[in-house]
Amino acid sequence: MALIQILVLAIVQGITEFLPISSSGHLVVTSRVMGWPDQGLTVDIAVHVGTLLAVILYFWRDVGRIALGTLRLATFRGGADARLALMLLIATMPVVIAGFFGKPYVEPLFRNVAVIAWATIGFAIVLWVADRIGMTLHRIEHVTGASALIIGLAQVLALIPGTSRSGITMTAARMMGMERGEAARFSLLLSIPTIAGAGLLAGRDLYQSGNIQLGYDVALAVVLSFVMAIGAIAFLMNWLQNAGFGPFVLYRIALGGALLYWIYI
Repeated sequence: MALIQILVLAIVQGITEFLPISSSGHLVVTSRVMGWPDQGLTVDIAVHVGTLLAVILYFWRDVGRIALGTLRLATFRGGADARLALMLLIATMPVVIAGFFGKPYVEPLFRNVAVIAWATIGFAIVLWVADRIGMTLHRIEHVTGASALIIGLAQVLALIPGTSRSGITMTAARMMGMERGEAARFSLLLSIPTIAGAGLLAGRDLYQSGNIQLGYDVALAVVLSFVMAIGAIAFLMNWLQNAGFGPFVLYRIALGGALLYWIYI
C-alpha cells in the first residue's frame, strides 16, 4: 500500500472518528474518490488504536473512574463510579449483540456510496431536530438505565455507514435532555468499549487470516490518527461549551448532497 494512502486515511480517521460526521463514511468515500484499493484490516486496526488511545488520554480521569467502578461492580459494591460503569455497560450491549448477529448483513453496505450519502443527510436532520428541541437539564451523572439503553439502541444505527456513531449517540443523548457537552462526553466514553470491541474482533480476523504485516507504516498510522483525534476531541468539547451542532449538520448535508450529485448526475 502506498504511504500517501496510509497517511491520508490515518488523518481522516483521526479527525472524523469523534466528530458527528461519520468516520466510516469518510474513509470509504476518500478511498473511492482517490481510486485506492481497500486499506485492509491491519491499517483499519492501526487507525482505530490511535483514536482509542486519544480518547482514553483525553478523558483519563473519567477512564480511571470507570475502571474503579467496574471493579466495584465486580465485587457487588455501589457508588457513583460503579453507576457510571454500569450505564456505559448497558449502552454498549445493544451494539455488541447487533454487531455479532448483523455483521454479514451490514458489511455489503459499507461500499455503497448511495447509502452513505442518504444516511449522512438523513441523520444530520435528526441531529439538528434533537439539538433544537432537546432540553439542557441533565449531566452524565443523571443518566438512567432507560436512557442509557435508548442511547445504546441508537448506537446500533451506526452500523449503517454514514450514520456516525458519535453523531447518533449524541443525538439520542440530546433527546434525553443532556447538555451538549455532556452528551458528547458520554458518547466519547461510550466509544471506548465500542472501538476496543470492534478492534478485538478485527484483530481476531486478521490473526486468523495469517496476513499480519506490522511495520513503520502501521506505527505511523497509529501516531497520526492519535494526534488528529486528540485535536478533534479538544475542538469538539470546546466548541460545544458555547455553541451547538449546527455547523456539523450543515457540513453533513453539503457532503451528502455532493455525493448524491457525484452518483446520479
